[in-house]
Order: sequence, then structure tokens, then C-alpha cells
Amino acid sequence: MTTSIIPLAVVTGASNGIGYELAKQFAKNGYDLLITATGSNIEEVAKEIAQTSKAEIETVQADLATYEGVETLYNKIKSLNRPVDAIAINAGVGVGGDFARETDLQDELNLINLNVVSSVHLAKRVVKDMLERGKGKILFTSSIAAIMPGPFEAVYAASKAFIQSFSLSLRNELKDTGITVTALQPGPTDTNFFHRADMDDTKAGASPKDDPAEVAKQGFEALMAGKESVVAGSIMTKIQSAVAKVLPDGAKTEMHRQLTEPGSAN
Repeated sequence: MTTSIIPLAVVTGASNGIGYELAKQFAKNGYDLLITATGSNIEEVAKEIAQTSKAEIETVQADLATYEGVETLYNKIKSLNRPVDAIAINAGVGVGGDFARETDLQDELNLINLNVVSSVHLAKRVVKDMLERGKGKILFTSSIAAIMPGPFEAVYAASKAFIQSFSLSLRNELKDTGITVTALQPGPTDTNFFHRADMDDTKAGASPKDDPAEVAKQGFEALMAGKESVVAGSIMTKIQSAVAKVLPDGAKTEMHRQLTEPGSAN
């Protein structure tokens, strides 16, 4: 295997939002990058990051909601003939609306495939390679939605609860291996998430949001420190998470509803 003194990081969903900012954090802190997204603009993203860092950046355009897309990414990883020192499994999507009367089944199945299935698939591939080295860092982008049921984004919240549980379980399994696993839990963040999820008319969609650059910085620092998880973003996000953890399920479900019910922005 070719050796390099420069560590390599893989970031999925890197074309915008938190993923883009995570990629910038890795590049800024001395990592080379392999970044991926569904759209062809990933090439432009690579050029932008390269202009402000010394990182060598490889790209993959792949739809990770498909089995073939994940395999395409993993084959690219193997072709580099370099170990993955860190990976941010970040790609995800939301779907907002009334589950029984509004949302589309295919959109929700695609959400499960991207948020859940691809995360398990990619982790399964990469973690075995890390085990051979006895070294590696894995960051899963979870959400504060993972700690509360999510009316009007029911499938999304459930997917993030899965990721949170999976991340903590995997961390425990790997505790004596030299590999650390960290769950990044952002709150509402200023990305295109709410628009893509058709949630512009919700209180969460219309309210001020956290800076994705700050969320990514806190996530990166937690990953480097080997922390179990980090609620990233503003003080208000951290307070909201702390309150939700002590509320009974019914109360925090209703709290979530007030943020995500269609028309609640009015």
C-alpha cells in the first residue's frame, strides 16, 4: 500500500451545507480529501476548497441512496490506495408534511435509503479497513431530532434516531480498537434542508438558524477529540436539546409538532 504522511478524509454530501463546511474543516486542518455528492457541482466545490488550502482533493459523483452508488464511492476509495484516516458519513435528506395525507412514499423510501441504508453500507465497508490498521475516526451526522419523535417529519426523525443509536452502538463495539465514532447532532441549520424538505411554511423553516460553518467546526473538533457525540450550533440549540432529554415523550413530541406542522410559520 502506498503510504502518505498526509491523512485522508472522506466526506459524503459535501456539495453544500454541513458537508461542505466539514470538507473545508478537514482541508484547513491538513487532510487530503475525497468528497462526494449526487450532483455534478461537486467538481466546482473541489476547486473552491482547493483555492483556500493545500489539500489534494478527489471527487465522486454518486447517488448514495442506491447500492451501486455506495459501491462506486467505496471503489474510488480503494483505487486511491491510501488508508482512510477519517470519514464523515453526512449525506442525508428530509421530507416534511403529514405522513398519512401529504407525503410521497417514494420520497420517504429514498430518505431511508440515503439516511439509513447507505450509512450502514458505507460504514460496513470502511470500518473493516480501519480495523486492519487499528486506527480511524468516523463521524455520523445525526440530529437533535434523534432524541424526540418528529411529527410532520416522522420518517426523517426516525432515521436520525437510527443513526444516533447505530453510532453509539458501533462506538462501544470498537472501544478497544483505536477507532472512534462520533455523532454530530445539529439543530436547525442554515442550509437548503428545509426548502428541499418542503418545510418553508413551518416555524422551524422560517425561524433563524445556526451557521453551518460553526456546526461543522464543533463537529470536527469533537471528532478529533474522540468524543461520543456533540450537540452542535448555538446556545439555544444546546438548551433545546437539554430540555428535550428530560421531557416525557408526549411533551417533546408536541414541542416538535409546534416547530414542524405545515403552516406554523404564519
